[in-house]
Amino acid sequence: MRVLVTGAAGFIGSHLSKRLIERGDEVLGYDDLNDYYDPQLKRDRLKHVVPDHGFRFVEAKLEDRDAMDRAFAEFKPQRVVNLAAQAGVRYSLQNPRAYIDSNLVGFINILEACRHSDVEHLVYASSSSVYGANRELPFAVEHSVDHPVSLYAATKKANELMAHTYSHLYALPTTGLRFFTVYGPWGRPDMALFLFTRKILAGEPIEVFNHGRHSRDFTYIDDIVEGVIRTLDTVPQASDDASLLTSPAASTAPYRVYNIGSHRPVELLRYIEVLEDSLGRKAERRLVPMQPGDVPDTYADVEALRRDTGYAPSTAVEVGVAKFVDWYRDYYRV
Repeated sequence: MRVLVTGAAGFIGSHLSKRLIERGDEVLGYDDLNDYYDPQLKRDRLKHVVPDHGFRFVEAKLEDRDAMDRAFAEFKPQRVVNLAAQAGVRYSLQNPRAYIDSNLVGFINILEACRHSDVEHLVYASSSSVYGANRELPFAVEHSVDHPVSLYAATKKANELMAHTYSHLYALPTTGLRFFTVYGPWGRPDMALFLFTRKILAGEPIEVFNHGRHSRDFTYIDDIVEGVIRTLDTVPQASDDASLLTSPAASTAPYRVYNIGSHRPVELLRYIEVLEDSLGRKAERRLVPMQPGDVPDTYADVEALRRDTGYAPSTAVEVGVAKFVDWYRDYYRV
């Protein structure tokens, strides 16, 4: 197939592009290589992760409507995976307009381009952050997501609503994936594992939010990519079954939303211990309170994704963290 992947120079996007090409798909990567974090890391992902054959690349912003329309017109994608977005919960408190531009204006550009290009299936990144103030664990797609605690989360819920509208009005098949904390080689420098590794190796103290007493459903990148591909290949269908309307994650329109995580939450203090074992060094911990916009715990109920696609995450955190550390030492020569 011809698959357009936005955010192709990103963490998940580069790994996904690699796997799609390896299985024989043709991929157009779309990314603006912005400086939210080191653009060189993004360029190196494209250089070292994504094969040369079967891959083309466009450097442009999601909110650049003309560039988006040209990419669709020239490449004529059959399916689209939208992973590009302004990421980060805490950054949304400092620079909210960046989230409106990329996550809302950019997403409507994606939807319109898919609509007018007869795209067979749009898979897009939502986030576990949509669960917000919900305290019922594990998070299930049937739960309410009406109480976001960050603008980032609000834009991701908006994406789900916008996608449903296009699925309903234009029969555009869409699937949203609520990603839970993704980690692994070539990961994002603003994520805890990356930050902790850098500081521990530099002999600097690490800030441990909520005194390390919160948990996250850490999910290894290979498991995530497998789930995205399985989802891409499972096109939602319209249905006359009105009972589907009782779930916020399904519809009579060709629309679905899934959690994609490990279904194995790990307390942050345990995560740090695993990292210390992999590094062979102890961390100096600076315990600090919970930050605005954060949630105490995340825990993914992935039964719906397992049932519909066969998704079965298998990478233990001890294995995944060790692979990240090996990559980090090699990439940064430390």
